[in-house]
Amino acid sequence: MSELDAGTVLLSILLLVIIENAIEIYISLRQVRVYRTALKVPAELTAHMGEETFHKARKYGLDQENFGIFKAVVMDVGLLCMELYIGLIALLWQLSVEVVDKLQWDSKNEIIVSCFFVLISNVLSTFKGLPFKIYKIFVLEETHGFNKQTARFFAWDQLKGFLVTQVLMIPITAAIIFIVQRGGDNFFIWLWIFTGVISLVLLTLYPIFIAPLFDKYTPLEKGALRQSIEDLAASLKFPLTKLFVVEGSKRSSHSNAYFYGLWNSKRIVLFDTLLLNKGKPDDSELSEEEKGKGCTDEEVLAVLGHELGHWKLGHVTKNIIIMQVHLFLMFLVFGNVFKYPPFYVAMGFQPGTRPILVGLLIVFTYVLAPYNALMNFALTILSRRFEYQADEFAFKLGFADQLGQALIKLNVDNLGFPVYDWLYSTWNHSHPTLLQRLNRLKELKEEKKLN
Repeated sequence: MSELDAGTVLLSILLLVIIENAIEIYISLRQVRVYRTALKVPAELTAHMGEETFHKARKYGLDQENFGIFKAVVMDVGLLCMELYIGLIALLWQLSVEVVDKLQWDSKNEIIVSCFFVLISNVLSTFKGLPFKIYKIFVLEETHGFNKQTARFFAWDQLKGFLVTQVLMIPITAAIIFIVQRGGDNFFIWLWIFTGVISLVLLTLYPIFIAPLFDKYTPLEKGALRQSIEDLAASLKFPLTKLFVVEGSKRSSHSNAYFYGLWNSKRIVLFDTLLLNKGKPDDSELSEEEKGKGCTDEEVLAVLGHELGHWKLGHVTKNIIIMQVHLFLMFLVFGNVFKYPPFYVAMGFQPGTRPILVGLLIVFTYVLAPYNALMNFALTILSRRFEYQADEFAFKLGFADQLGQALIKLNVDNLGFPVYDWLYSTWNHSHPTLLQRLNRLKELKEEKKLN
């Protein structure tokens, strides 16, 4: 193998990184132009969104987009290209070997070295991303009234997140290396089965054991809302076992609701910020800014009608199946190309050194980058289709007006900007825009009248 081969591979990867990010930045700049030129509240929202709120949302969206572009230029183009050019991955691997040697462990054992490589890489990645994370939370989100974190809360949150990540990633890394080493020619099948099992286990265990390490979950108090949710779940034969409220307001003013769990044990989680006045009967504890925010009980039911629609229509199962097929194809490609020597020389390794974990990184991140981009776009389109279907499900449950009101209220409370460039929305949005969803609900009402 000549050096030209490795040089060509490196140049191809650098060009891929630059082109991919250039496309993303171009699409983002189209939306920046919309933020700067869309100065009037859409006619459909004039009764719900005042000029002041509209311009707050416009400024918030503009600041977010500009920050995203800046971060992409610095991190995803500048720093990444520099790291690839100097062979940072090979340097980190060598550092991992030296650390293992100093500990007087077996540095020829790829599993041990790979575990240290993951740890060192994650430390570096954490410190690289920290300034951007701090700016986003304590400057951007703070400026627009969403951040509720203190510096102490943030620091402890980041530390817990880092530790939990290592506890999960290091054993999984060791298992992946072991499977590739011992799995024979068809190791990619075993690798696929392993990752599928791990995904299902984490889907089940994360909300129960890991999520409570970061946020406080309390059972929703008995009352009209709880009874209505239980009745709705029972009418749909949704196997609801627990109903929680998460204290999301300690970290952000943004709101959400979701369900989780496999088979016959489902749990619903409501963010306290989703509930009117955070679900408190007495609003004297709230700031003036917080009073009146959130959804009424009927609107919360409409939101849950939408979420339960995803379950009833099999969207979760379909997504799991699609992701498993996607993973299988990726592991199949990895199994056939990861031994290609120029990949490793291009990353700065000496000829003959081919760490399995690095091969996985190269194949998944760079070799399959065009496929991943197309796959993500296809999944985005499918996700929007699922969202429309879930909205229609909630509509058929009788929540047409309440769902529309909830969508508007959540958009206003979260300073969501209602106007988007068509290409930006098509490429980025996993959900239809607010106006698109309201228009679809209007169409459903008209169809119902005709029928």
